[in-house]
Parts: sequence; structure tokens; C-alpha cells
Amino acid sequence: MTSFVLVGAGQASAVAARTLRRRGFDGRIEIVGAEPHRPYQRPPLSKEYLAAGDDDGLFLLGEEWCATNDVQLRLGVAVERIRPGRVELADGTDLTADAALIATGGRPRRLPGVDDDEVCYLRTLDDADRLRAELRRGRHVIVIGGGFVGAEVAATARAKGADVTLIEALDVPLQRALGRDMGAVCARIHRDNGVHLRLGEAVTAVSGGVVTTTGGQLEGDVVVAGLGITPNDDVAQRSGIAVDNGVLVDEFCRTGMAGVYAAGDVANHRHPLFGEHVRVEHFDNANKQGAAAAQNMLGRLSVFDDPHWFWSDQYEVNLQYTGHAPAWDELVVRGDVDGLDFCAFYLRRGVLRAAFGVERGADIMAARELVGRNLSPDVLRDEDVDLMELAMLEQA
Repeated sequence: MTSFVLVGAGQASAVAARTLRRRGFDGRIEIVGAEPHRPYQRPPLSKEYLAAGDDDGLFLLGEEWCATNDVQLRLGVAVERIRPGRVELADGTDLTADAALIATGGRPRRLPGVDDDEVCYLRTLDDADRLRAELRRGRHVIVIGGGFVGAEVAATARAKGADVTLIEALDVPLQRALGRDMGAVCARIHRDNGVHLRLGEAVTAVSGGVVTTTGGQLEGDVVVAGLGITPNDDVAQRSGIAVDNGVLVDEFCRTGMAGVYAAGDVANHRHPLFGEHVRVEHFDNANKQGAAAAQNMLGRLSVFDDPHWFWSDQYEVNLQYTGHAPAWDELVVRGDVDGLDFCAFYLRRGVLRAAFGVERGADIMAARELVGRNLSPDVLRDEDVDLMELAMLEQA
């Protein structure tokens, strides 16, 4: 019997398992995860689950589904090494693997020289349970890092009545992803909701509060660090599989070892649309890349060229982004920035590389179809132009 092993019990593996069964694979599927929990979604950990602890819809593969579809979960055990045809577990178990998927995600970047008892990180279900107990009215929460996780934690803490200070080393939150102008919009959203921003400051020490590079000392009841993640590519390294900011894969999600694939946060993927390797740390990518990897494991060659999309809900504001724009030479805005109702388009040499929308879900859905195309700035900023119709015309 053909046997597939999915290494990592997260979003990408769960979607891959479902895809394999839906596409008629009747061989053995085993999912191996280091965490004790069955696969669950991570986005709610900084939003709904962090706020209320409601796990309705959180878990991805129910016991009944696994039993009906003959998918075995091996939880609380790590994978030591992958070899051609087999997967070796840390507990000494060897699993037969005609194909394997590495979907081990990432781990939070730690503050150097700071004891974990002094700071909370948010990556796992257990992390969210620990942090939720700290977020309540009258508490002062210090969030280090103005990326998406840090921004969402700040928003959730404010909604629970906590006093929040957000410390970001760059000039504005989300500057690396959005640039200064759009990052300034995000800063305004947080200020308008009562968050104290300390921008252009880095943290040098944590002990009952924080000390920053400006010499300021800030007392707090809880310190949360949202500094991004490092890909969990250790198993690939031990297996002799090439890594560089994650597990290197081609447009078919294939690693350099025959029969071994990678998907999700850990995969540094050769993207046909952007012409470079891209590693994306978002839910939608794990979904779609996990499905694409499953197709390729079945021998049905499927190029993964999704332009990428992610969202963030902060306070009552919905933010969405599509594409990949490490650099751009023109930023075109459609709508009302001051009124928080707009879409910004990132162009490089006239080609749409990415779009960021505030309360503009329809524009972002159209932009997903337009990424990679040469477009007129005047057309993009013209509110009378139907972007979805434009996308359909471009496809014709």
C-alpha cells in the first residue's frame, strides 16, 4: 500500500490530507506533529480565540473525519530525519513514506538574552491560553513589534480593556510590508483606538517592563513579543535537504530530495509570477500550497503560482493585502485614505506587484487577478472603473 507522511500537524498538512482523500488517494496517510494538539487554525490565536477562548471551528480535522478517512495522527512527537522512502521519528519509530510533505511551520523569534518567563510569545494554542489570562481591564500590556501579530494582539488587548503600549523599532508599524505611507495609516488606526505608540525604538532589556534604545524605561504587567517567525527547517537540514530562509522548493513544491515536498510557512517557494523565491507566513498560502503539494504528491503536476493574499482584522477595521512587493517605484491610491476606505496599489515599472486595502475587500479580490500585469495608474485610481471587469478583460 502506498504511504504518505505529512510532517507537521498544522494548516498545510490538514489541507493536504483532505485534498489527497478528495482526489481519490486510498493509501495510508500519517500526520506527525510535535504539538500535543490535533491540527488547528492559527489566525484566531491573535483575534477571536485570544479574546474569548472559543474554540468553535478552531480545529481542522475532527476525530470522526480522521477515522472515516483513515488518517492517522501521531501527536506530541517530532520527526528526526527524512530519508528516501522513510521518515524517522524522534521516539525511534520508522514510517514508510513513498512521499513526504514538510509542513513544520515556524517558531517565534526570541528576544536575545531575555528569559521566556519575562515575555509572552504567540504561536501556539498553549501560548494563546497563557496570554489570554493576562489581558484584562486595568492591566498594562507592552507589545514589542508592530507586525501583523503584534498589531492584532494590541487590538485584542484594547478590546478587552487593557492599557496598551506598542513598541516598534521602525518608523511606523508594518513598514516592511506596506511602506511608510501605509504604515502611517495603520499607526493612526492604533492611536485612534487608544494605543500608545513608541516608534523608532528597540527594546534592550526586559524585567518587569522594558528598557528601550532611547534609554526610556517602561513598566508593564505583561510583555508580548511579536517579532515574526523563523522557519522550522531543522528536519530538512538534518536530512540533507537544501534550506535558505526555509526549505527550498520549486514551482511544484518539490525539494531536492525525490518524493519530498514542502508547503506553508516553512517553504521558500520558487514563484513563477514573481520570478524569485518567496516564503509566505499566512493562512491562505498554507491552504493553497498544501493543496498544490498534495496534487503534486499524487503525480498530477500542478504549478503553484498563487499571487498570495492575507487579511487582518484590527478593532472594527478590515485590512487586506495581495501580491508581493519587496520594492516599488509608484504607489497609487484609489479611494479615501483619511476616511479609511481605500485601496493602494504598488507598481514597479508599471507592473502591479501588490495591493493593500482598508475596507476594500472587493478591490483586493480584483487586484489578485491583476497582479503581474502592466496597468495604468490613472485607471487604477479611477473609482468609475470596475476593477473586476478590468481583470476579466485582461484575462480574455
